Amino acid sequence: MQMKLKLTVAAAIAVAGGVALAQEMVVKIGHVAPMSGGQAHYGKDNENGVRMAIEDLNAQKVTIGGKTVKFELAAEDDAADPKQGTAVAQKLCDAKVAGVVGHLNSGTTIPASKIYNDCGIPHVTGAATNPSLTKPGYNTTYRIIANDLALGGGLAAYAADTMKLKKFAVIDDRTGYGQPLAEVFIKDAKAKGIEIVDQQFTNDKAADFMAILTQIKSKKPDAIFFGGMDAQAGAMLRQMEQLGMSNVKYFGGDGICTNELIKIAAGAKTLNGVVCAEGGSSIAKMPGGTAWKAKYDAKYPGQFQIYSPYTYDATFVLADAMKRANSADPKVYIPFIASTNLKGVTANIAFEKTGEMKNPSMTLSTYKDGKKVALN
Repeated sequence: MQMKLKLTVAAAIAVAGGVALAQEMVVKIGHVAPMSGGQAHYGKDNENGVRMAIEDLNAQKVTIGGKTVKFELAAEDDAADPKQGTAVAQKLCDAKVAGVVGHLNSGTTIPASKIYNDCGIPHVTGAATNPSLTKPGYNTTYRIIANDLALGGGLAAYAADTMKLKKFAVIDDRTGYGQPLAEVFIKDAKAKGIEIVDQQFTNDKAADFMAILTQIKSKKPDAIFFGGMDAQAGAMLRQMEQLGMSNVKYFGGDGICTNELIKIAAGAKTLNGVVCAEGGSSIAKMPGGTAWKAKYDAKYPGQFQIYSPYTYDATFVLADAMKRANSADPKVYIPFIASTNLKGVTANIAFEKTGEMKNPSMTLSTYKDGKKVALN
């Protein structure tokens, strides 16, 4: 009799456990960024933002279709390489993730966006800024950061109207990010009466810019605009100082606007002449920025760069659409992303029909005493 009772109790526990398991649903969110190579510090920061969001969502015990959702991260490395970017995008499609946050670079995000559209998975980028990303009109593509039209235009206006600069040399890294950003800046700078005295090209793996900078120096520009990332920018700043170009200002987009730039510039005085633009508010002006940043720094000390608040919000954009649709099936919840009205850490998030952010803000920054400081 006692043995029978034990078996009955054990069976009841097993059934209850099975019910509990049946009431939990695993939803995988993909994230892609360069986790190796010269841009790995950006990638790690972005991934940290998604990890934080997933932890916070799981703590909320989100329910969809009557089941408690357990969100899981499916993280991939695209090494900032377009071919690897499309390969991992296809991998995430094959894994049937519910949605993707990423990619970091426009050069990887744009080709990956077609892969995601073809397999019916939505992706939200909090970093890629090339305006061409949303031009195909895919209902699977969203951006929660200002694009290069805003960044290039803002930098040109500040250079001409506030700093009264007259002559610029322009360098870009020929990537899907750097080249279009430089082209936007050139167009808007010329419209503001700025003369482009020289235009040079490099690549996103280069480290020696002495020949380029020597040629630019002979044209006596007031400033250099660089379309590219911080690894190259930091090396340029060091080499500019070596060439006696400490009085030449240095402009760039969000790709150079990092804390890592301080380390890479390695004490070069030219760092003080940097003006850079980010497609969003400064942490202090974000609705939830200050508290969020304190939490991030406690969890990931010394790793913050730029985009992690946006990848955090991008993850919540996907989860919010799933909750409103009462489904984690992309076919069901994709239409709900378009009607997003979410109070995020970075901003109140809503989208235009194109998938672009409504009313995106922009922040200009400089560097003083070895620290990044917002100008507006």
